[in-house]
Amino acid sequence: MNGVLMADNKAVKGKLLVIDDEPEITDIIEAYMTNAGYEVMVENSSVMGIERAKSYKPDMILLDIMMPHMDGYEVCGEMRRHNATKDIPVLFLTGKDVADDAGKSWEAGANIFIKKPFSCERLLNMINMVMATLSK
Repeated sequence: MNGVLMADNKAVKGKLLVIDDEPEITDIIEAYMTNAGYEVMVENSSVMGIERAKSYKPDMILLDIMMPHMDGYEVCGEMRRHNATKDIPVLFLTGKDVADDAGKSWEAGANIFIKKPFSCERLLNMINMVMATLSK
């Protein structure tokens, strides 16, 4: 993880990239996770999300599954094929049936997934859990 300092000289817990085509969701996640001490970048396009992941180099990616142009499975698969993004943990955000998504999520290269709607507290706990394993 990066030892980045925020403007108020607090250490940032890590860098998150949120890729979801619904700005309402990305706005909520961005505000909550920023308040929790993370540096957050948002992308509302699946295609642009791949490019953003390469340039931003986040510690973790939160990725919606159901998006236009490329779904989350395709985005995750594409990121797994590039050296710059292949090892970044991916947390899928899904409104679909968990049983249907479980196998597909792992096959696409996701590390964990959470069903929508979700509480920001639960999402933060899952992010903290993954980030803790990265710092070991």
